[in-house]
Amino acid sequence: MRTVTTKPELLQPPADNSSCLFDDWFDPIEAGLRERVRELIEEMIRSELDAVLSRPRYGRRTKEGAGEEIAGVAGHRHGSRTRTLTGTFGKTEIAVPRARLATAEGKTTEWKSEAVRAYQRRTVAADALIAGTYLAGTNTRRVRRALGALFGGAVSKDIVSRVWRKVKSDWEAWNARSLAEEPMVRLILDGTVVRVRLDRKATSISLLVVIGVRADGQKVVLAIKSMGSESSEAWRTVLDDLVKRGLKRPEFLIVDGAPGLEKAIAAVWDGVPVQRCTVHKHRNLLAHAPERLHEEITADYNDMIYAATREEVEARRKAFIRKWRLKHRAVADSLEEAGERLFTFTRLPASQWKSVRTTNAIERLHEEFKRRIKTQTVLPSAATAAMLFWALLASGQISMRKVDGWQTLATPPVDQPIDLAA
Repeated sequence: MRTVTTKPELLQPPADNSSCLFDDWFDPIEAGLRERVRELIEEMIRSELDAVLSRPRYGRRTKEGAGEEIAGVAGHRHGSRTRTLTGTFGKTEIAVPRARLATAEGKTTEWKSEAVRAYQRRTVAADALIAGTYLAGTNTRRVRRALGALFGGAVSKDIVSRVWRKVKSDWEAWNARSLAEEPMVRLILDGTVVRVRLDRKATSISLLVVIGVRADGQKVVLAIKSMGSESSEAWRTVLDDLVKRGLKRPEFLIVDGAPGLEKAIAAVWDGVPVQRCTVHKHRNLLAHAPERLHEEITADYNDMIYAATREEVEARRKAFIRKWRLKHRAVADSLEEAGERLFTFTRLPASQWKSVRTTNAIERLHEEFKRRIKTQTVLPSAATAAMLFWALLASGQISMRKVDGWQTLATPPVDQPIDLAA
């Protein structure tokens, strides 16, 4: 009998000694950097105090040629206190120097650093990162787990909540700000539906959003209100608040066509040219016809709305009405219901048509907002929904650019509505 002896070390591949990502979290570069951060912060604060007292630690105030002391605040140092500071560099303990400064009344007052404020426990960048992670569409516990490694476990659920309360105070200040100095020439108004928790039940509410367009073409969010619906009373509340905060009468309005909004506008800004969103009307037309006609309706509608000149728009509108009165009257009736407001854009220079035909500026915000809250099927409250919408903009996670054709915004609309004769 023959025995075959194998050598395990020859049959097995050589072991890979390289470490995997999650084998060891220690990083000498990160550790060294964070150690030096403490020294850097302390040196910044000491330099700040040196500048106030006009002398370094253990030094005397320097004198100029004529024997006069250089300008500075009289005072003296008296030790230091230990503070814990959390930043994007992690959690670290720093020694903050203390000093007493002389006042004009002959008394002394405690010196306060501008670099590290009293009772400050986190840097502004750290708070922005915590709030930004929360705004990305997660909850407080997930934020804690996600940022635990970065902050060395220093982010608790309570810290996330405190940062969010700071965001809330900024939101309240934004809601009450004056609009008297805002040079708005155009408003875009639209609403969207979100689900929130009311009395422990998921309930649908409306977020009513108003965007203003400045004279230089820059879009700015003016109002975000959570309401029970898009009724005329709800929109009237929003518009009255804008007027109360000093917003001047706009020169042009772009709306989604909701009856409640149009009634509110008539009560507050009657006579202002109004453009009804062509995308919303397109959806209305399709809702009035069987699916087999949708492609044909879309082709005819786009030929009319996206015609190159005012005259072509008029001619194709007449052709659309004549055709669909015979083929499917409900479609023609729906188009006629919109009246001249569907074509108000033709009263402006052609360079502005793209930006005034639709409420897409707000629709894009709605889509991005809902994408961010997708992980939160139901938001905690109605107030949270509006505040979260604003915070995504304030934090820079959603940005807005200038409108197309802004160079001709100073050109007023011509006083010549489109010919509605079919």
